[in-house]
Amino acid sequence: MAIIKDIITLWKAEDLLSQAWDQSFRMMELSREIFNQATKYLRKGENIDTLKALKKRDREINAFQKEVRRKVLTHYAVEQDTSDMANGLILINMVVDIERIGDYCKNILDLAINHPNQIVAEDISEDLVLIENEVKDRFDKTIEAIHTQDADIAQSLMEGYREQMTGKSDDIVHNILRGNLDFGSSSKTAAIALYARYLKRIGAHLKNITTTIVNPFDSIGYKN
Repeated sequence: MAIIKDIITLWKAEDLLSQAWDQSFRMMELSREIFNQATKYLRKGENIDTLKALKKRDREINAFQKEVRRKVLTHYAVEQDTSDMANGLILINMVVDIERIGDYCKNILDLAINHPNQIVAEDISEDLVLIENEVKDRFDKTIEAIHTQDADIAQSLMEGYREQMTGKSDDIVHNILRGNLDFGSSSKTAAIALYARYLKRIGAHLKNITTTIVNPFDSIGYKN
């Protein structure tokens, strides 16, 4: 098991570190909201003003990240107690992954802005549908696992990552590069390759977050 303390206990406390944990959780929920809206807009061809407005919400994620860093640093400067140092370090790692998820959500919105047509996974590839649904499911389960510290959920997410995410995304991209997959135009084919890759990277950062529950600090981000 990871050396992280009981997160729920931290949330009930009143010090800066507990506040930082609370903000990191809200940061996760915001990133899920932006992801769900980004994929919906990519599918339905939302107007550019709406897409650009959603892109700007990434600034909220960046603000959360800065605030979390500030509170973690201030906590240790004021308390001068390093007994819970692992919690602060784990938290800093988590918010980096959440911020990177926000960046990939912006990339998906850029596809929606710059590609002339909707990208509806069901009309394109069975594997793309599976990847898209897998990321949505992983968002929900990762947030649940972090909130409840459920090691079983975290372990199952880690074990299924390569099969459900990496392999299928790589197959799409590699087959496009080899000329085995073509979707009618160079722009659409390129957009699908990028979308598959963005979904894979979001899944990778979600996996990194789940490892904070089951891995010791030095193995966070890796399959232990």
